Amino acid sequence: MAAHTGTVLISEVGPRDGLQALKRTMPTEAKINWIKALAAAGLTEIEVGSFVSPKLLPQMADCAQVVAAAREIPGLTVLALAPNLKGAAAAFDAGVHKVSLPVSVSESHSKANINRTTEQAIAAIADIKALRDGLPDDTPGAKAGIEIGLSTAFGCTIEGPVPEDRVIRMAALAIEMGAEAVGLSDTTGYGNPAQVGRLFRRLIAEIGLDRVGGAHFHNTRGQGLANVIAALEQGVTTFDASQAGLGGCPYAPGATGNLVTEDLVWMLESMGLDTGVDIERLIGAREVLLAGLPGETLYGHVADAGLPLGFEYANQARPAA
Repeated sequence: MAAHTGTVLISEVGPRDGLQALKRTMPTEAKINWIKALAAAGLTEIEVGSFVSPKLLPQMADCAQVVAAAREIPGLTVLALAPNLKGAAAAFDAGVHKVSLPVSVSESHSKANINRTTEQAIAAIADIKALRDGLPDDTPGAKAGIEIGLSTAFGCTIEGPVPEDRVIRMAALAIEMGAEAVGLSDTTGYGNPAQVGRLFRRLIAEIGLDRVGGAHFHNTRGQGLANVIAALEQGVTTFDASQAGLGGCPYAPGATGNLVTEDLVWMLESMGLDTGVDIERLIGAREVLLAGLPGETLYGHVADAGLPLGFEYANQARPAA
């Protein structure tokens, strides 16, 4: 394997992807405290919630309040997910820096997740871009980025294997409709390193590396970190992860377990890649998470084992605390 140097962006998705998978709701103030703790650990991009119907996901009913608080954190890029035009409008009104639109490659998952066909989901991108572009320059969301996450890109628990040609075709269509970046999501934990490397190689050839939004891996079958390595080999430098491995898709049966942020940061730093994240402060943020969700099961090898003796950050000017 080739040696890696440089920087990697970790996009923390726990406050959205993690919390939406839980049956209970984290209090708004606790969410904000957790997001502040994550940012204090050095995470510079956080998906703080989703603008969806509170009837479907009551855990996300306070998303506008959370976005407003997160916008006050210096240097933080605030993301939120929006499944449709109505959600995107609310996200722009709240002042997100980026809106993430989920588009399922699997027709069955698309209908279960957002109650739309994949064709309708792709077409909505143009409407959302038109809405954003029509906002007055002085409104909070006027300059928000529009990113697409291609869900079930590596397989679907409802349909099974997903054709790779379809993934690439949908990525190209998303860009054509006005998306500024497209990432691939292993929503169901089906992906393996060979498949990940092959699909990202094709994606980059199709839309260009500068338009690859990143990689979203679940650790359902223990392949999360291995899949990160495979994506790194193709030049991908943005990865989603969730503190303590919280999360999963409520509309994809068996899709549990996001990639653990703490474990991902340690692996990347150990490889010489600068994430800008202080691992010990990140592990400390788990206590803030537990304060808002008492008794919740948290995952992560690094949090359990601690940092190894002699560990050094990739950026030696940022020593371990």
